[in-house]
Amino acid sequence: MEYLQESAVSIHRRRRRRRAAITLTLVTVLLLSTFAYAASFIQGWVSTNAPKTFVSAACHSATSAQPVTSSMVTINVYNATNRDGLAASVAKLLQRQGFKIGTISNDPLGMSLHGVGQIRAGQTGAAGASLAATRLSGATVVPDGRTDATVDFVLGYKFTALSTPPKGASPIAARPTPSC
Repeated sequence: MEYLQESAVSIHRRRRRRRAAITLTLVTVLLLSTFAYAASFIQGWVSTNAPKTFVSAACHSATSAQPVTSSMVTINVYNATNRDGLAASVAKLLQRQGFKIGTISNDPLGMSLHGVGQIRAGQTGAAGASLAATRLSGATVVPDGRTDATVDFVLGYKFTALSTPPKGASPIAARPTPSC
């Protein structure tokens, strides 16, 4: 009888140890996956924001305002790489092409862009963003909530050179702000 009680106690202890090992393993895997997701979010590999459109199709008006030229666009040039002086050298080239230059710095969002780059602008700067996108071939245009017409020109790791528009290229027509 004493032997049966001892074996039942040892079985109970083994089960308890097994449950504790399984629980610790699951908690460890959960913590590691949380840290991996957080690191990928910080690096910009994962994003929770879906891209927004500048103007919805229902609100798009057939009339257009005056064309936007490079002298009408103020560009902030940001470096999202580890290459020193990249934003400053690109800002000089953009200034030679007629753009007004605002801020020259590292990316204020702290992103590390693995592509060519991003063009960020609010709805009032949509036409300027379209014009700036012609200079950064392969960049993605990302709308944000700013209310002014400035455009952020964010350079990524795959950036090599600016695209030069052909001579006599027509200016981009400004898109009207939707009223709906």
